[in-house]
Amino acid sequence: MMNSNLSRRAFIKASSAIAGFQILPSGLLARSPNSKLCTAHIGVAGKGFTDTSRIAADPRVEVLGLCDVDLRHLNGEGPRNRKDREPISAPSARKFQDYREMLSELGDSIDAVSISTPDHTHYPATLAAMKRGKHVFTQKPLTNNIAEARHLMKVARDKGLVTQMGIQNKATEGYRLATRLISQGAIGKVSKVHVWCYKDWGHDGAPYSGEDPVPDYLDWNLWLGTASKRPFLEGKYHPGQWRRSLEFGCGTLGDMGVHIFDTPFDALGLEPPTWAKATCREPNHFSLPTKTIVRYGFKPTPLTTKDFQWTWRDGDHSPPTGADLELPDGQNLPRQGAMLVGEEGRMLLPHIAGPQLLPRTLYSKLEKPDMGPPVDHYGQWIDAIFGSDTKPAANFEYSGKMVEGVLLGVIAGLYPEKTIRWDSKRGKVTNIPKANGFIKRDYRTF
Repeated sequence: MMNSNLSRRAFIKASSAIAGFQILPSGLLARSPNSKLCTAHIGVAGKGFTDTSRIAADPRVEVLGLCDVDLRHLNGEGPRNRKDREPISAPSARKFQDYREMLSELGDSIDAVSISTPDHTHYPATLAAMKRGKHVFTQKPLTNNIAEARHLMKVARDKGLVTQMGIQNKATEGYRLATRLISQGAIGKVSKVHVWCYKDWGHDGAPYSGEDPVPDYLDWNLWLGTASKRPFLEGKYHPGQWRRSLEFGCGTLGDMGVHIFDTPFDALGLEPPTWAKATCREPNHFSLPTKTIVRYGFKPTPLTTKDFQWTWRDGDHSPPTGADLELPDGQNLPRQGAMLVGEEGRMLLPHIAGPQLLPRTLYSKLEKPDMGPPVDHYGQWIDAIFGSDTKPAANFEYSGKMVEGVLLGVIAGLYPEKTIRWDSKRGKVTNIPKANGFIKRDYRTF
């Protein structure tokens, strides 16, 4: 039973009562050294709670808007809000269910927007903010499909906006050290990259059926957004299972592949892949597989061999086995991570941990690089908005290219055992014309 203070009527009444209040007058520019960076936030539970809280904690920031289709989230309640968390500190913020209303009503009083919603809403919400000239922080995997990622890259470039995709681990010292060591040739030219994750964000059964009453704390139409209309089903989409659905999420590859691809992709200076081939169950055009192997082809770089190979495994296919993956002293591979195989040795990079060089004698040949001061993923974005010369490390120009490769693997899963040949310059699959229907999607008016 929903708490009465969460009813839509009470919410609208409370929101309207503060509708005219703003802590700063409209029109202040974030680039002014005397002003606050005024922000609005779309999606404030789960990862959205983390993103909003971390941005709000910066003393240069003033939060003016919070938006979530689930009223429980706006009130710090519900299953996606941990009881041990302090509520988001945003005393001046107005609350909204519809991000379009928030962006319209707050208008020039905000400078930047964070988007931490299910994948299918990343693009329309991010684009709506960017069209208004707002700097954006958008959670991974940036978008639900390749055309959307490419378009956001273009808009950011054309408007000169400061962007950051939410892959916070990129700022950790372990990942930055691994990037530095790889780019400096610590293991020689890299011939293979194995990347894997144990998660099984998919559904191999029949399409969901039935219909449940929509809770009065949730606006189901707004949750669906531009996606096709379908009945609400308790526990199947909202709040946490949407990654399994082809239209809403990108499976384990979109969830964790983005994190685990990032360091080797960046360090090796890769561009989007030229082909991808998946091993998985036959497609049902409804949900993603619970286990997949995807092999990729990339153009070689100065840090790779000419026959460079890249393989992703998830679900029951991970962790991988074979000579490339053997560890000394009876060690086991981590449940998710990467192994880079070079001409002079290997690098194991567990997810959210520092690199391990194999054989260990490689350490004797290295001087630990100067890593400089700690990096904050959110602060880096805010610094750039205020005029820092350092670009955010996961800006859309970079992250869009990396995500393009991840999403090509999702498309390959719709054509098992067929090589999907990709022309990144034209943004087209060249050998299976029908596959281009999954490069972008139709949008429902809502």
